[in-house]
Amino acid sequence: MRDDELRRQLTDNNPWWRAAAAGNDPTAWVHDNRLLRDRATYDLGYRSTILADLARAPLSDTLVVLTGPRRVGKSIAVLELAEHLCSRADVDPRQVIYLPCDGFAARDLRRALTVGRDLTRVADVSTPQRRVWLLDEVSGVAGWSTVLKAARDGTAFGDDTVVITGSRWRREEDIEGNLLVGRAGANSQRRVRILLPMTFRNFLEATRPALVRPEAVHPADLQSPAVAVALEALAFDVDAYDLAWQAYLTCGGFPRAVGEYQRAGDVSDAFLQDLLAWLRTDVDPDSTPQSLPLLLEAVMRNMTSPLSVRAMAEVLANSRTAMTSLLNRLVASFGGLWIPQHDDEGRPVVGAQSKVYLTDPLLAWLPSRLRAGLRSPKMTSLSEAALGVALGAAVETHDEGRWLAGDTVGYVRTDSGNEVDFGPVTLPSAAGTRPSVPIEGKWVDAGWRAEAQVVEKKYRAGILATKSILDLGNPAWAVPAPLLALLLA
Repeated sequence: MRDDELRRQLTDNNPWWRAAAAGNDPTAWVHDNRLLRDRATYDLGYRSTILADLARAPLSDTLVVLTGPRRVGKSIAVLELAEHLCSRADVDPRQVIYLPCDGFAARDLRRALTVGRDLTRVADVSTPQRRVWLLDEVSGVAGWSTVLKAARDGTAFGDDTVVITGSRWRREEDIEGNLLVGRAGANSQRRVRILLPMTFRNFLEATRPALVRPEAVHPADLQSPAVAVALEALAFDVDAYDLAWQAYLTCGGFPRAVGEYQRAGDVSDAFLQDLLAWLRTDVDPDSTPQSLPLLLEAVMRNMTSPLSVRAMAEVLANSRTAMTSLLNRLVASFGGLWIPQHDDEGRPVVGAQSKVYLTDPLLAWLPSRLRAGLRSPKMTSLSEAALGVALGAAVETHDEGRWLAGDTVGYVRTDSGNEVDFGPVTLPSAAGTRPSVPIEGKWVDAGWRAEAQVVEKKYRAGILATKSILDLGNPAWAVPAPLLALLLA
């Protein structure tokens, strides 16, 4: 890409520069920005707070990597950060540099850092000033982490605040070694942040604000006396939470999907096609249009059981190696989450089959919505997967890096051959290292004591995630899945 093309792209994507030069409102661009304007068609008021600390903090040498699936709102979060920074009296809008990196090569990214600083040199009129670089969807640039490492080590870029977004976590990019070890800034916290679809709490805030939302707790405190008091206070309204949970399991948490479902009663085919296009691009770009629905249906049908990759490969007429690669790319693109078998010490069992959960309920509905003859998901499977993802996200919140390392939650085998869906996970807490409460996901509204025996015999306590039963009178509690989801996040 030539310098004149880079200059044009930078100028077009940073309208606040021109406003600042003319003495106009540097936030007026918000009304004309296409992404923010299009959001108005489905906006229910949901705003991610994942970058809120950067909007308030003094500029420093902080580097943050923001990752997560496409269509979840990473670009919008970055643009909202730009808006907040442009409104600050202590920040010259020309210190803020937003750059979408789709279609870039490594040399384009390298040169853009030089051109961007030169275009904003007026900010350095009295003394050199830090920049805030908002590099959007940079993960599609092969070798991007090496480019940024060299810039952090050898140029003023190393003193700047840098926010990097991307939808694919590629193992070949040594992100930790290149950017997070000694180059993420002395003041940085939560260097790698994962933006997932809206949680059930977000969903209630946007669609059913009248429903009480109990405070989230540490996963080790799920059976504490304080939680018991909070749950008993909501016993009268479990049916309302049940209906809300079913709605969440139907539309998922992608902001646009939630907005469409709330306003029209369903998610549009257009958005479903957008999700399918994302998955094809990141998971299987060489496939036929119909192969992704078949893969997603196979994952969906097996979510609650350990997955035989060989059997799935045979059903889909693929090799085991190719199928493993597809599943790993699904997970790397945040469309899936591996749930390995754990031993009694919480360590993965080598050679054991893992489960795979789709990370948003809507992904499980894609096959039946977009291809005739494919099965719809069962609410029991969707509920278990949604709780597993919520627990995985809670583990990541308390111990950064475990989601990307594939070390969040796992199922456990009992001596009798049964399974506990989510065995104890060791986590740091204010009181030291503690195990999470074991959880068994059974979306039932009757006969729950028989189901609770599995977790109770294994751990002498625990939680059975039910449909609408709340009973705290036994060593294993029965807690409605939606209330448990609220306690997790």
